[in-house]
Amino acid sequence: MSTLPAHATIREVGLRDGLQSIRTILPTERKIEWIADAYRAGQREIEVGSFVPARLLPQLADTAELVTYAKTLPGLFVSVLVPNLKGAERAIETNADLMLIPVSASREHSLANLRKLPDEVIAEVARMRAARDAAGSATLIEGGIGTAFGCTIQGDVDQVEVLRCMQALLDAGVDRVSLADTVGYASPSAVRELFDKARDIAGERLWCGHFHDTRGLALANVYAALQTGVTRFDATLAGIGGCPHAPGASGNASSEDLAFMLADMGIETGIDIPALLALRKKIAEWLPNETLHGSLWRAGLPKTAGTRCAVSEIDV
Repeated sequence: MSTLPAHATIREVGLRDGLQSIRTILPTERKIEWIADAYRAGQREIEVGSFVPARLLPQLADTAELVTYAKTLPGLFVSVLVPNLKGAERAIETNADLMLIPVSASREHSLANLRKLPDEVIAEVARMRAARDAAGSATLIEGGIGTAFGCTIQGDVDQVEVLRCMQALLDAGVDRVSLADTVGYASPSAVRELFDKARDIAGERLWCGHFHDTRGLALANVYAALQTGVTRFDATLAGIGGCPHAPGASGNASSEDLAFMLADMGIETGIDIPALLALRKKIAEWLPNETLHGSLWRAGLPKTAGTRCAVSEIDV
């Protein structure tokens, strides 16, 4: 595509992807404050947690409570990550708007992360779809293909395998698919090539791009994906996060840096960037012993930013 979209969506995933990878267990009331402030700043898609056993990820043990709260905010699209059928059943029970199932294209990462081979995960996705339909639920199902550009455990991940997994997910009944650079190996040229091929398979069901900033290329990779027509991107405030089962996979794309880049390019996100920076300051206070990322908070908004980087009226 030769033109960039007029609008893009930043899906905030810090409450899940960010918090799952740090030692600090943020109290539920702080998470609710995070959701409320993000909503007031104009964010309308938030991944609030994951339905995984609390013994494995105590940081996310209050996900059901967070879904319940988030669903009270008008127009907020609430998503959760689910690793298996039991997690999907919880997502359906809580009326989450979307459940994301992670499917790694790397055999070795899949075994480390979910203790299942990629095709075993995809087979369970079909059972999740059947359970969703049987319940008459409107919860959407997204198949997120991780390690799409390489793996710190396995090394190379063939594009053919990534696209095979995508087609298999669509055949299993997912409503949406997305691609994730789980370990920060992607480059803009690789992103454009793979997303173009994915578009040929999934069409408008290609839903989202997820980029880690491990090597400083997350925003460049977002720009490459924008050129292929993708308009939704995962990001975390202060760039926190990573995959516990992907050694060296530090830092997601920073929500505030991404919002600034998109605004400066004239792409509407509906986000009030000063309000988002104010929330980032709170998170820095809540997580004093954790490593935070991003650049905008340090440099500040440029004097030339003008009204492009603020939303004067937000529908709340």
